[in-house]
Amino acid sequence: MDYKSQRKVDLQYAQGVVDMLNSSTDKYVVYKESRPIADIKHMLETSAELYADNVAFMQKFHKDEPYKSITYREALETVDNLGTALIAHGLKDKRIAVIGENCYQWATSYLAVIGGTGIVVPLDKELGASDLKQLVQESEASAVMFTEKYAPVFKEIKASGETGLEKLVQLNGESDDAEVLTWSGLIAEGKTLVEQGDRSFIDAEIDPEAMSELLFTSGTTGIAKGVMLSHKNICFDLMIAPTILRVHPWDIFFSVLPIHHTYEGTAGFLMPLYKGAAIAYCEGLKHIVKNLAEVSPTMFLGVPALFETLYKTIMKNVRKQGKEGLVRKVMSVNKVTKKVGLDLNKILLKDILKVFGGRMRVLISGGAAIDPAILQFFNDLGFIAVQGYGLSECAPMGALNPDQHKYMRNASVGHVLPGMDVKIDDKDEDGIGEICLKGDNVMLGYYKKPEETAKVIRDGWFYTGDQGYIDDEKFIYITGRKKNVIIASNGKNVFPEELEYLLSKVPYVAESMVWGDEEKGDIVIVAAIRPDMEEVEAAIGKGCSDEAVKELLWGEVDKINAELPLFKKIRKIAVRHEEFEKNTSKKIKRFVESNKKL
Repeated sequence: MDYKSQRKVDLQYAQGVVDMLNSSTDKYVVYKESRPIADIKHMLETSAELYADNVAFMQKFHKDEPYKSITYREALETVDNLGTALIAHGLKDKRIAVIGENCYQWATSYLAVIGGTGIVVPLDKELGASDLKQLVQESEASAVMFTEKYAPVFKEIKASGETGLEKLVQLNGESDDAEVLTWSGLIAEGKTLVEQGDRSFIDAEIDPEAMSELLFTSGTTGIAKGVMLSHKNICFDLMIAPTILRVHPWDIFFSVLPIHHTYEGTAGFLMPLYKGAAIAYCEGLKHIVKNLAEVSPTMFLGVPALFETLYKTIMKNVRKQGKEGLVRKVMSVNKVTKKVGLDLNKILLKDILKVFGGRMRVLISGGAAIDPAILQFFNDLGFIAVQGYGLSECAPMGALNPDQHKYMRNASVGHVLPGMDVKIDDKDEDGIGEICLKGDNVMLGYYKKPEETAKVIRDGWFYTGDQGYIDDEKFIYITGRKKNVIIASNGKNVFPEELEYLLSKVPYVAESMVWGDEEKGDIVIVAAIRPDMEEVEAAIGKGCSDEAVKELLWGEVDKINAELPLFKKIRKIAVRHEEFEKNTSKKIKRFVESNKKL
């Protein structure tokens, strides 16, 4: 089939998804405004037609300056110029990694790669140099596009000659290395090529079912798994999700979560671009309150830890003023007065609302379980505060709570999205079992890991590894994890086996067990270590005290922690001299309390 014929089929598929949504009888599918998009390139081009002069991005390009706005028309031109230049540099159909802080340069690089150049490989900016090198090797990346602070790391990786890196592109600042291309330089180069009639990127053919994004998840043995996503996977999510929670062209999304994660990447980056909304980039966690005041956003996606911190800060200030009773009474009375058009919160609680910039409309929590009481507090304050559910393997969305207060279920992670199906496998007597999802957003598989793929995708169903149940209206409730993954406070997964693998390489460690311990509402990573006393005594002498052994082990743990992102760092260690309790196959029993003695 030639491309023109194939394109017609792809557009018919997208129209079919929209027709399915428009004819849905599900009472939670309220907003039937999705338009058909065949791929992300098509999405951006049609958004630029529909919303040409709308603001697409807001960013501070330099410190101590106001936010600059970039329209959809300008953004598309940037992407077209950048993509044209990347192709001119020999990167057509290559894997290109993107890493760095959330910014316009990162966003346009992603769009230029996936929209006609090659396969995009978003990398975690919190990873250490050795992990980044491994992922560049695993992904077979030919180029890396990075923000300035990562320049030394990738120059060294390229110079090692142990990867397939051909090109390095710095996204911000000026490069002091003639071999490092710059984002701004490529755009200028691409602009000239386009003006001369080069349409290699603009007319690029897209296969919506082929791997277009390779996204790495945390590994369990020190080796990450690459999730293969297609345009079709991602665009399916973009079309189905806003039928339950509405996104307006005048909305401003506040971007604070790492953009390389599919939660922020799809819901906080591609979704606003699909719906004609704007994205305002936060300068960093310590600038949240200041930036909220500067951009007055309407949509805020976060993880539970972020919303819990905001809640605690608000309540701490309220209590300091002795106004907790008054605040709660106002919110309670406002539920009644608001029905007759009188919003007391806006009058009496304006100082609290001002913290969020004064126009905040929607708060969405994802990535981990959030206390339903905190969601309710924000709902009572006058926001639409909901939680959703997803996984990288589902690009990532699977369920979302509706934006109408009468339909919200704070204890649930949400109603399964239209066009998807959910089932519970291997139910126990309470109806709890493994949550399985099916839909066109389910990944193509794990990169070069067919056996791992076969474990989680069976008959089209994705077996999530999450334990839970569904009610009669297909709202999903999660009760725990099937496996022993630790969910960090920021919503990220920490696999104990990964840390145990790193500890096993330390000569002074005979064996170890890692787990997450809750401490003052935070998840602390703990490692119980049985030392190899022969190695220990060779290092610090016989008859050494437990304190001396612990000090030696901490020295090694600190080296491991130095290469780990903050949420994975080991915070506590316990030295034990007796063997761990094990099962018959000699594996440590993880959930036996005697193995967790500190």
